[in-house]
Amino acid sequence: MKQIFSFGLAAALLLGGLTGCGGQAGGAAPGGTAPSGVQNFPASSTSEAPAGQEQTPPVSPDPERGVAVGGISREEALAIALDNADVPEGDACNIKNETDSDNGIPIYDIEFETDYGDYDFEVSMADGRIVGADYEVDEEWLDALGGSPVTAEEAASIVAGKVSGASAADVSVWEESGDGRGRYEGELFLDGMKYEFEIDPQTGKIFDWNADLRD
Repeated sequence: MKQIFSFGLAAALLLGGLTGCGGQAGGAAPGGTAPSGVQNFPASSTSEAPAGQEQTPPVSPDPERGVAVGGISREEALAIALDNADVPEGDACNIKNETDSDNGIPIYDIEFETDYGDYDFEVSMADGRIVGADYEVDEEWLDALGGSPVTAEEAASIVAGKVSGASAADVSVWEESGDGRGRYEGELFLDGMKYEFEIDPQTGKIFDWNADLRD
């Protein structure tokens, strides 16, 4: 059974009682800084396991403390997800953080919302490795979120930077121009994971990202 741990009430209190992503004052665009007064969760030094690590050591959850014994805490898992999504802590609302398992791996199943998209992450309780992710940024927000134009080669480097142990040479990228704005699409297979993505050429923002363990 899933164990639910929500930060929504705490976040509302920290922000002076404001609720909803659109109502939070001082929120920063991805890559920015969280508003003053918002608690900074301790983050793990790396968001994913070292290259070549394929197995997750067994851990047992401690529901009262919200910690995987011998692993990472809920707060650390949330910080890892926010960092990988490039979402400032102050932009996230309606946060849910549950314990679950995926392919026998104990995980934190994390969901949160922003004004510009919804995010889902699965983070290994043992070591903080991201074993699942799915998010999509509303395209009308891309210009507002900022950035600078990128080539296909630079897009591959952006993706490799999100995946521990990956290099740009591992990433397949192609250009799609069916709509007026155009996009880079591509995929990456590494350490039992499949990654699929779409990147905006005009800002270099990843606006569609999916990561799944392969059976």
